[in-house]
Amino acid sequence: MIEPVLVVVLLIGLIGMGAPIFLALGASGLLGLWMARGPLAFFFAPTSIFGQLNSFELIALPLFILMGNLLSATPVGTNLFRAAAIWLYWLRGGLAIATVGASALFGAVSGVSVAGVAAVGSIAVPQMLERGYSRGLAAGAVVSSGALAMLIPPSVPFIIYGAVSGVSVGALFVGGIVPGLALAGALALYIYIRVRRHPEQAPRESGPPPRPAEMLRALGGIWHALLLVVIVLGAIYKGIATPSEAAAFGAAGAFLIAALVFRTLSLRSLGQILASSVKVSCTILLIIGCAKIFGDYLNLVRVPEIVTERLTATSLPNWAILVVLMLALVLLGMLVDAVSLIVVTTPILLPLIVALGYDPLWFGIILVMNLEIAVVTPPVGLNLYALRGVCPMLSVEEIVRAVLPFVAVQFVMLMIFVLFPGLSLWLPGLL
Repeated sequence: MIEPVLVVVLLIGLIGMGAPIFLALGASGLLGLWMARGPLAFFFAPTSIFGQLNSFELIALPLFILMGNLLSATPVGTNLFRAAAIWLYWLRGGLAIATVGASALFGAVSGVSVAGVAAVGSIAVPQMLERGYSRGLAAGAVVSSGALAMLIPPSVPFIIYGAVSGVSVGALFVGGIVPGLALAGALALYIYIRVRRHPEQAPRESGPPPRPAEMLRALGGIWHALLLVVIVLGAIYKGIATPSEAAAFGAAGAFLIAALVFRTLSLRSLGQILASSVKVSCTILLIIGCAKIFGDYLNLVRVPEIVTERLTATSLPNWAILVVLMLALVLLGMLVDAVSLIVVTTPILLPLIVALGYDPLWFGIILVMNLEIAVVTPPVGLNLYALRGVCPMLSVEEIVRAVLPFVAVQFVMLMIFVLFPGLSLWLPGLL
């Protein structure tokens, strides 16, 4: 079958020439449909786009993006880091570990990893360098922990995967909690061990310890946003609201926090936030819609079935097939952005995962853990460039070298959750 090869070559060629990903997906998928069904392809394509985007759950996507952008316009990220740094004053490497904690909490606020790197990194890196922390430890801690926003709900990648796969977004949110906390704990543990072995990388804090009143005041700048996240996610987990309804409440609450509590909104900044949210949302939705054209062509020529049949017919054990798939996804993530990777690979790999006897919910969690590695590895790792943008004193090459040990920790955690699926499924099973 030469047609699928031509379609894939066109897709790779367009991406290589710098064409927008939605155009590459839509054009290659349309070419495939035209070769398979002739002029009817021009009727199939619009139907594919409409069918994919005509989903109530997808309403949560722009609303959570708006919620994150509104809270990113407030000092929440800075306040989170300062509060964590004060409470971990006694611990060697406390500022770096505080960065992990602040990024995890900010991930629960924004759901966008780049926003977390920018918000936390802009204050954390200068503070750590000023106190004598090594540049590698400071940069690596910020970039790697910023990726936690992709896994800790409300997570934009989970919404996209749910729309493509049909898996409940609420169940994905619940399933992301344990892996997200475990990964945050692993990064913090690595930092602790590293600074114990190399004390010069994180000098102990000097000066008097913070007073209890100061520690309590540090929480005053973050409780509003954390309470909003608890209410939003609690409404989803308890079944009180759908993810889309909870996202609407979250966006409204974020507006009130930014406008009334922190008073950081003006008409101009609100317009910029709305414009940015619309732009990002439309970009993602356009990619999802055009990827459906590509996915429908693959299904039409039975590519997912062929891949499933070939791999399940091998003598390899299931765990070996999974490890190979994870390595392939990590490599693809180094070259393709997260949204595109989800919408392109899910239709191909999900039938294989089901045929191997695994839960689609588990695969969604594992896929997003892969994406966490993707956003911190070159050449497409957006978190690398986000940190470079807010910390010009660091070079991209320096940031890449700094993040490699943290990537190793992330990969080890990925393999643990790959080989032991029950770790990520037990919490959703309780609800």
